[in-house]
Amino acid sequence: MFLKRFYDDGLAQASYLLGCAKTGEAIVIDPNRDLQPYLDTAAAEKLTITHVTETHIHADYVSGSRELAQRAGAKLFLSAEGGPDWQYAFAKEAGAVLVHDGDIITVGNITIEVMHTPGHTPEHLSFLVTDTAAANEPIGIATGDFVFVGDVGRPDLLEKAAGVANTMAAGARQLYQSLERFRALPDFVQVWPGHGAGSACGKSLGAIPTSTVGYEKRFNWGVGTTSETAFIAGVLEGQPEPPLYFAEMKRINRDGPAILGGFHVPNEGDLAQVEQALVDGKVVIDTRPADVFAAGHIPGTINIPMSKSFSTWAGWLIPYDVDIQLIADDATVVLRAVRELAMIGLDRVTAWYAPHIIADRRAAGRPLGTVTTIDAAALTAELRAGTVTVIDVRNRSEWDSGHLPHALHIPIGYLPRRLAEIPRDRPIVIQCQGGARSAIATSVLQRLGVTGARDLVGGFQAWERAGGPVEH
Repeated sequence: MFLKRFYDDGLAQASYLLGCAKTGEAIVIDPNRDLQPYLDTAAAEKLTITHVTETHIHADYVSGSRELAQRAGAKLFLSAEGGPDWQYAFAKEAGAVLVHDGDIITVGNITIEVMHTPGHTPEHLSFLVTDTAAANEPIGIATGDFVFVGDVGRPDLLEKAAGVANTMAAGARQLYQSLERFRALPDFVQVWPGHGAGSACGKSLGAIPTSTVGYEKRFNWGVGTTSETAFIAGVLEGQPEPPLYFAEMKRINRDGPAILGGFHVPNEGDLAQVEQALVDGKVVIDTRPADVFAAGHIPGTINIPMSKSFSTWAGWLIPYDVDIQLIADDATVVLRAVRELAMIGLDRVTAWYAPHIIADRRAAGRPLGTVTTIDAAALTAELRAGTVTVIDVRNRSEWDSGHLPHALHIPIGYLPRRLAEIPRDRPIVIQCQGGARSAIATSVLQRLGVTGARDLVGGFQAWERAGGPVEH
């Protein structure tokens, strides 16, 4: 049996290709929208992707299962579990095979037993894999968002992200029952999870790529908790805020992701075009570094620097019903941005602009936007005088561990919808943990009409190093 793990750093997401050397057949589990790595690997190993499946209706990225099955001419296998509200609307159109608990998917000498493991979502499946050419017992289990290294899937997303009321406690009970089945597996079975550290699908995911059932029984708090009451309380406590775009991902993946046909660089535009785009209400993302953006930018643009977190902040802040345009150093950065946006369903990228449009605007005599910063020492004096409002844009757990006195807590992703809570009777300072998020937040507020907001250099870390007072 051939096994390859694919990992997307921006999504902290893992997918798997399993192939049978004897027959040349292969299956891909939980593919994302970047299909080429799966196709290239299969070709290099002289395998043909004949089966495609996924563990559940994902909330954090757009699934590539439908398009990969179509492109490879493979059979698509989807969950039939979870009840009528959790069925794939496109399954019939895609010719998918609907599978239930206990069904077997055969890929050459590989048998894959379908296990219904609800809790994270009602329809969630895990796949117990046996290489029958070498053994009569399973080698591993692809757990999706059910069991991670060191953690278990969160059961609160349906309520917090998708708005399905009164589902958290029920999901936690289902998850506990699913874990009882997991604990009954042999200790030697390998665990192949769907996410790693950095994913919002759990609260303390490990960075180790794989594990075993036995190891998780010993060291994973969720697997090791054998009191249902204690487990429900523990799994619902301290979960991070789910990004706002998770609800949109659920809808897209349930109803059927659009067929992309690859990632493409849009046409390059000029200064007049970008200025008109802003007048028309389009979103223009400036992907340049924060300090470069701060020194001069087109007013009304949002600064989301190209980094591992690009798709996360875009998902939090960019609406799904508007066209998107990009400012980037070159077409290579544009292509990367297009890919990252498409991974979370933001497909409406219609144009891009090189940085010379900044100089073009200056040469035309029109003002540029800038971002003013403030350091911890200067902020201390202003806080003592009571002449400034500090907005802390970190997440809840960071805020709870300590924050600046009298700060207003609005996590960055909620700024557009909580704009009315920001007082306008005094200057504003934006603060995060280290400075990256506050730079993005400042650009968001500028676009929303909040002028004069300053960015705290170095964020809360710099504040603590300077000996600033901290409240809890």
